[in-house]
Amino acid sequence: MPSFDISSEVDEQEIRNAVDQAIREVTTRFDFKDTNSSIELGKSEITLRTVSEDRLTALRQLLEEKLVKRKISMKALDYGVIEAASGNTVRQVASLVAGINQDRAKDLNKFIKALALKGVQSQTQGEQVRVIAKKRDDLQAVITACKEHDFGIPLQFGNFRD
Repeated sequence: MPSFDISSEVDEQEIRNAVDQAIREVTTRFDFKDTNSSIELGKSEITLRTVSEDRLTALRQLLEEKLVKRKISMKALDYGVIEAASGNTVRQVASLVAGINQDRAKDLNKFIKALALKGVQSQTQGEQVRVIAKKRDDLQAVITACKEHDFGIPLQFGNFRD
């Protein structure tokens, strides 16, 4: 029976490259001069630091531009609250969203079942969802419907088997 997997992953190398490009641009741009602005990449988050909220907005926009150029979905970032940091600076942490958690997997399964396609089954397997159908056309209908619906995370469709 034909099947495919729905997963949510981000390319860590592309994120690292985008952050490096953003850091290089921050050091050369005039509007960031003497603002002590920085972007730091952690294990599963990106930390933005600067002197004011308007500079933080510009820093965030710069980072997003670099990520979009590298084809990283903005859904992969979950921005936290803006915090006051030491030395009259502000800080914001953007968590990287990877994997499909149990709640999102339930939403995906409900959505696929609500499509009411005959012979289509879905099940959660770890951090991905496996979709099985009798016909390839039904699987393609599921992929199209999932692409049109916003689940709040970037979705990839892979491991297609006949």
